[in-house]
Amino acid sequence: MPTISIVYYSGGGHTAVFAEAVAEGAKSVSGTSVNLLRIDGKDIVEGRFKNDAFLATLNASDAIIFGSPTYMGGPSGQFKTFADATGGIWYQQQWKDKLAAGFTVSAGTSGDKLNTLEYFFILSQQHGMVWIGTGVLPYATGQINRYSFSSGAAGQANQEPVTEKPDAEDKATGAHLGRRVAEAAVRWAK
Repeated sequence: MPTISIVYYSGGGHTAVFAEAVAEGAKSVSGTSVNLLRIDGKDIVEGRFKNDAFLATLNASDAIIFGSPTYMGGPSGQFKTFADATGGIWYQQQWKDKLAAGFTVSAGTSGDKLNTLEYFFILSQQHGMVWIGTGVLPYATGQINRYSFSSGAAGQANQEPVTEKPDAEDKATGAHLGRRVAEAAVRWAK
């Protein structure tokens, strides 16, 4: 049974809602196990990410989906601190050939989200992972991928309550990405 882990940081809760949609999509594929791992302030001690159990869960996963809000044109500092902590994993190539994907949320409809998705892609390639994009044309399937990102899923939220944003279309895009990664993980495991 392939294991998909979704590792993310969420400041105001909007990225957490998106991560939950990604997880629901992944869970909809039978024969998969899904972990939802939120980077928390307690995981960062003196500017360094310190949660060995968290990293062990990722090491045991078949696919890792990265998520962060886009702040100032890139991923959050908390996510970057986590990524920096994976240097030893990189050196040992423990994530080589695992599947990878990413998602982000920001206030603007574009909001430099592509830069965050590219950061996740480069992180995955440093680790020797296999990247999975959305695989769907903009608006090709109802309201999925309305922001036209092929490299990962994107949502929009500003100061609205988390019950309103990300909206249903954004959550459907997140669920689509989670399902696509889970389906690929099932095929990859054969």
